[in-house]
Amino acid sequence: MGRKWNNIKEKKASKDANTSRIYAKFGRQIYVAAKQGEPDPESNRALKMVLERAKTYSVPKAIIDRAIEKAKGSSDESYDELRYEGFGPNGSMVIVDALTNNVNRTASEVRAAFGKNGGNMGVSGSVSYMFDATAVIGVEGKTVDEVLELLMEADIDARDILEEDETVIIYAEPDQFHAMQEVFQRAGITEFTVAELTMLPQNYVTLSDEALAQFKKMIDALEDLEDVQRVYHNVDMDE
Repeated sequence: MGRKWNNIKEKKASKDANTSRIYAKFGRQIYVAAKQGEPDPESNRALKMVLERAKTYSVPKAIIDRAIEKAKGSSDESYDELRYEGFGPNGSMVIVDALTNNVNRTASEVRAAFGKNGGNMGVSGSVSYMFDATAVIGVEGKTVDEVLELLMEADIDARDILEEDETVIIYAEPDQFHAMQEVFQRAGITEFTVAELTMLPQNYVTLSDEALAQFKKMIDALEDLEDVQRVYHNVDMDE
């Protein structure tokens, strides 16, 4: 299919370099998910999904508990979920998901992060049609054939399965996320290397060294924003 997960080593390196920022973003995501439904992951699928993803980033239990307790309390803090779309150099495309309590501030900051780094914001739908919402789960200790057999027995039709850094990566429809987790948990797998609902580009673009450096600077500027939770793009970072 030509799809590929953002390199596992790159993901772990990014996590290690930006621990406090990532933990803060997860705290907000957990609070919002818990506030929107029951503060119990067994009855709140959105919360359960955020917590599963948080595990892959080793978010401390104290941060998780604090966010859930805050949601249980009398806090009236509320956030809007926003999606911005934009362009970088040479056909590169970017999707930015944010949680904010000040829409004007966030829009201004995202626009500035694009504009100051050679990019520009587009209108809603200008980029997202080139991406597919996808469930991605990574497991260790199983071969590709073993994973395929487990999925076939559960009647789960994966889009793609590949192996990267001793991790088997499975791509599937978003509504298969929980079913896949349950299949692997029944097979004795309780920890996932990756557990994401993400946006994967239909095609990747390769940038020149100069353009890639500029693009990475733009992505860093976007990810540094407090309100920005996730950034997706279609650039091959392995080059």
